[in-house]
Amino acid sequence: MAKTYDYLFKLLLIGDSGVGKTCVLFRFSEDAFNSTFISTIGIDFKIRTIELEGKKIKLQIWDTAGQERFRTITTAYYRGAMGIMLVYDITNEKSFYNIRTWIRNIEEHASNDVEKMILGNKCDMNDRRQVSKEKGEALAVEYGVKFLETSAKASINVEEGFISLARDIKAKMDRKLEASNPSNRTAHQLKNEPSKKSRKWSCALL
Repeated sequence: MAKTYDYLFKLLLIGDSGVGKTCVLFRFSEDAFNSTFISTIGIDFKIRTIELEGKKIKLQIWDTAGQERFRTITTAYYRGAMGIMLVYDITNEKSFYNIRTWIRNIEEHASNDVEKMILGNKCDMNDRRQVSKEKGEALAVEYGVKFLETSAKASINVEEGFISLARDIKAKMDRKLEASNPSNRTAHQLKNEPSKKSRKWSCALL
């Protein structure tokens, strides 16, 4: 059977229980919202194929349980992840402070070069806000990752978050491919390289 995609990216959603990871996933994969989700038990995943720069990218997105008793199960799923969304709830300050713990988990269990993004979810609930947008932005700057405030309910920035993460992963893969295969270098790069003759003159002048 012919492959229907050019790339397959494994993504993870992690964060405390109740921050809305499953709702974020359903908004992106099904463009739907359901406020009556029960807590994820262990692991679940969804698939959506997107198009970026003329390439079909299949996103396999894993939704992990945030409860302490499932942490040992979910650590195995860090392996092979190419992108990780760290989600907190802007109406729950504790879930925001726990992002640091989740980042430590990533550092222990995930690949060193995994792409990360922080999402402050439930930004439609401004009247119950406990974490300012500035705090979220500052945390993202501290760790050198991207940041967005999202709302699965109001469909704010969910699509943008996943597309941005996928674009960063693809760019990283393209750079690696280019570095490992010199024949992939562009004509522009080759044209601007000094010829063997000019390199000899350079050496003679040193």
